[in-house]
Amino acid sequence: MRAITKYQGQKILVLGLGKSGYETAKLLHQLGAIVTVNDGKDVSQTAEAQELAQLNIQVISGHHPLDLLDDVTLMVKNPGIPYSIPLIQAAIERHIPIITEVELAYEINEGQMIGITGTNGKTTVTSLIGDMFKHSNQTGLLCGNIGFVASLIAQNAKPDDTLITELSSFQLMGIQTFKPHIALITNIYSAHLDYHGTQDEYVRAKLNIIRNQTAEDYLIFNAQQKDLLNGLTIHSQVVYFSTEERVDGAYIADGKVYFKDEYIIDVRDIVLPGKHNLENVLSSVAAAKLSNIPNESIIATLKSFEGIKHRLQYVTTIGDVKYYNDSKATNTLATTFALDAFETPIHWLCGGLDRGNGFDDLSSHISRVKHMYIFGQTTKKLVAFAQLYHIAYTECTDVKDAVIKTQGQTEAGDTVLLSPACASWDQYPTYEVRGEDFIQQVKLIQ
Repeated sequence: MRAITKYQGQKILVLGLGKSGYETAKLLHQLGAIVTVNDGKDVSQTAEAQELAQLNIQVISGHHPLDLLDDVTLMVKNPGIPYSIPLIQAAIERHIPIITEVELAYEINEGQMIGITGTNGKTTVTSLIGDMFKHSNQTGLLCGNIGFVASLIAQNAKPDDTLITELSSFQLMGIQTFKPHIALITNIYSAHLDYHGTQDEYVRAKLNIIRNQTAEDYLIFNAQQKDLLNGLTIHSQVVYFSTEERVDGAYIADGKVYFKDEYIIDVRDIVLPGKHNLENVLSSVAAAKLSNIPNESIIATLKSFEGIKHRLQYVTTIGDVKYYNDSKATNTLATTFALDAFETPIHWLCGGLDRGNGFDDLSSHISRVKHMYIFGQTTKKLVAFAQLYHIAYTECTDVKDAVIKTQGQTEAGDTVLLSPACASWDQYPTYEVRGEDFIQQVKLIQ
């Protein structure tokens, strides 16, 4: 861990006692800061709060008193907490800097960093790159939004290690000096408007990943969206990827994957299913090549990597009906990929948190949908969608109820697909919990 002294004696407020808040508080305490943790929920009896108290870290929970900001020089905010809450607005009015935990991870990290963001595909790409490192003699450490707190992983990283960091727009809004050596943006579509307010703000948050890069750094970017870079001052070297044309980067030609005209692998030898995953493969190949990962390590991954849990995850076959868990499809674009992946009749389980968006962009991807099973806050919107496009539907209380109600409706050769097109937070704490609920209920059918 890089020794930094900038936080010694500073009074710092950590907002939110989740996994990242807990690790952030301990790290800042270790760096000599005077730390207070605040959470809107009553967390006073949790093991984390009690452990922090033993370190003389004050934990105030159940409300957000504004006097917590007195003499505070920095706020480290849980990424999921919106900037609209009064405590954060008061901090902004007092010109208190607000960062997220990934900023600390960057500051203490001794090695290189690959930062991966985008609307869709970032977890798959992060996992692919990590697997390519695993097949090589280099050490890549997965962290960030993929589930491992970046600042904790960075504390144990060696100078020759590479942090392979999945980053959300929420995290990227709270950076100051953060600078990955390789920034990778899979794609940028409409998402999280309930948090960001406008698409422009969402795009700006994503592009924050490159704002501190220099000429020694790289940006890997989707060639089909290069217009998003128009008008920007980009200091890093841009490396494109494309499934549609030859580019100065990673591309497909005549059924083969190339990087800067160097042949890597035949597309037919790639195990990861789905046409949309070819973009994920290409961006991962680009990141690996720029990290000096040998071709044999890249090829070993592409011939064995089958995907990640909760992303078009095959669960089982019951009575010649296949069940797939795509709970990570938290927006409509991700669900279009899932709906397009099957040639069989689909029993589509969908719904969740209402973020204010509609579902019309799914209309050209529903030709194989046989029946919809709808749950969550978006029930009325999805019922209207089903009625508009004359799709049979059943209203359900939750994912478990939806699985139960598919029984008697499916026939041999059908596919049951959980691909919600919505976030989980109206009924489930995470998309993982939602996916596990689906898997467990499917197992009860057998």
